[in-house]
Amino acid sequence: MLTFYEKNWLSEGYESPEEESRYREYGRQLLTRFVELHTPDFKMPIAVEQSFSLRIEGVTVRGFIDRVDKLESGSLSVVDYKTNRDLFTVDYVENDLQLTVYQMAAEQAWGIPVELLTLYHLRSNTACSAPGRTLERLDETRAMILDVAENIEKRIFPATENRFCPCDFPEYCPHYRHLSMTAPPENGSQASLSAPAAIDAAKSVERYAELHTRIKELQTELDEIRDSIVTYCGTECLNRLYGTEHELSVNITERTGFSEDEVKAILGPTGHWEMVTRLDESRLKALLADTTLDVQLRKQLESLRRITASYPQVRLKKRADTAED
Repeated sequence: MLTFYEKNWLSEGYESPEEESRYREYGRQLLTRFVELHTPDFKMPIAVEQSFSLRIEGVTVRGFIDRVDKLESGSLSVVDYKTNRDLFTVDYVENDLQLTVYQMAAEQAWGIPVELLTLYHLRSNTACSAPGRTLERLDETRAMILDVAENIEKRIFPATENRFCPCDFPEYCPHYRHLSMTAPPENGSQASLSAPAAIDAAKSVERYAELHTRIKELQTELDEIRDSIVTYCGTECLNRLYGTEHELSVNITERTGFSEDEVKAILGPTGHWEMVTRLDESRLKALLADTTLDVQLRKQLESLRRITASYPQVRLKKRADTAED
């Protein structure tokens, strides 16, 4: 087994000879441990690396199944070997789309029901299994495959970024395709966004970043001046300040609300609490507006109104006495 492993080892794809050496040795360890564990109860599988062409209403899905066994019950067991870092959970296996497709392919190829689906974690030699999918689940998967195929034909397949990006096809990806668009505009002028050229778009990105930074800096300065104005008005008991050309008004807006425990203490005994369960503010306001509500009860509720938040509103306008005619 190790001789076969060494003969078929591929050196491409590693960042350095040291990394290749580590993975090569790790592979030896995984395979050696696998053989030690499974030699005593080994049974010849009916297929390994089984290629398939699953046909669904004119759509063909091709792939390879790692391993197919025939169980004592006469049904099939499908096994897929994985080198993921983390162990698989039963819930993960029960919802794994790949295994569902493998079941459909195996049942189409051999005409035998699949009883068991397994993801085998090679790093720990741990198998995680789930029963074969129900007919309902298989029908749902067929519909999903047809839907995906239709979207592909219509060129509707939005990209989803993950930690493996970019892949080997960045020129087709909306997230990375711009990197391959290096041709400058033919007339040398700035292109519009409706017909962008890579070099103009690159300049636009940098200009946007520059302006965005300036806006953030100006916003910070604006917030600092605003806070100082609000503080000054509060200290001097002023609601309006005047500049040479503009005037600025400062008003404190208060938000009111209710304490859930206090409201429940009053409404609970009266049977009204269910009308405002979980203290839905809109329901409570509707209850207060209800003319059939006991007046004394309404007064009790109104007395519970509290200021829950306050924030200043600043309005700037041109001074009327300096405006041009």
